[in-house]
Amino acid sequence: MIVIGGEALVDLVPDPSTADGELGPLHPLLGGGPYNVAIALGRLGVPAAFFARLSTDQFGDKLLERLRSSDVDVDLVQRGPEPTTLAVVGLAEDGSARYSFHTEGTAARFVEDRPLPEQATALCLGTLGLVLEPGASVYEEVLFREAARGRFIALDPNIRADLIADADAYRARFASWLPSVGLLKVSDDDAEWLAGGGDVLAAAREWQCGGPAAVVLTRGADGLTVVTGDGEVSVPGVRAEVADTIGAGDTVQAALLAWLHRNDALSADAVRALGREQWAQALRFAAAAAAVTVSRPGAEPPWAAELA
Repeated sequence: MIVIGGEALVDLVPDPSTADGELGPLHPLLGGGPYNVAIALGRLGVPAAFFARLSTDQFGDKLLERLRSSDVDVDLVQRGPEPTTLAVVGLAEDGSARYSFHTEGTAARFVEDRPLPEQATALCLGTLGLVLEPGASVYEEVLFREAARGRFIALDPNIRADLIADADAYRARFASWLPSVGLLKVSDDDAEWLAGGGDVLAAAREWQCGGPAAVVLTRGADGLTVVTGDGEVSVPGVRAEVADTIGAGDTVQAALLAWLHRNDALSADAVRALGREQWAQALRFAAAAAAVTVSRPGAEPPWAAELA
């Protein structure tokens, strides 16, 4: 089982049929980076559990319902009276998304520690789950604890710079996680922010030397690159008619974990042992999965049958 920890929220997405863009009608769509990863893993047929706190409001009910309908284990889901986190989405003409968040006092912040099930082989964390306190400290403690127990750790920082009050402190905290991480997935934009500018590939190489068995860079339509101790492997993106890019990176993370799971490679040693052709297969699978997600509005990852 892969356990995914982090926030679930509601994206308020502008109606694409209006000419007013951000000022048009807003439609609630279920999301949040870690939540999207969990949904994608469940749909891809991988045993997955979501470890988070959801509100008891109507949005929280719908978030929980969608987890169940996507075959995600919800035994680690906590409920509370705090409201659901909201993200107002702005879409550019090319479908790329930017976000403004409403997080104060919301349920995602107040997750409590729980022991992971014995069958858990991997833990995936990221996005606001590692930013919003006090929950961020809870997830950080779980990250270090489970890494020390030998569980495979996957990380996607998925930077939301507007919510990071002290960039230097966050970068230092990020560096402290790397020795415990087996797989780091990061977008080009996030890599540039984390590195404070400069060559993102050079930054990825430096991070890989700091602990992760592999660092995967997502480059939007330009494809994916993995950095390992043996060098780099790149694949192009898969062509798609883009509705929006919401959940694309989350789908990549889930697809990579699904590929590793199916190839019995959910350990740092197994990831280090992967050859160039195996990485090309994994990256092509992730690119194909992301192409399905961007082809439809909101974070709607594919089911396994759609990638057969």
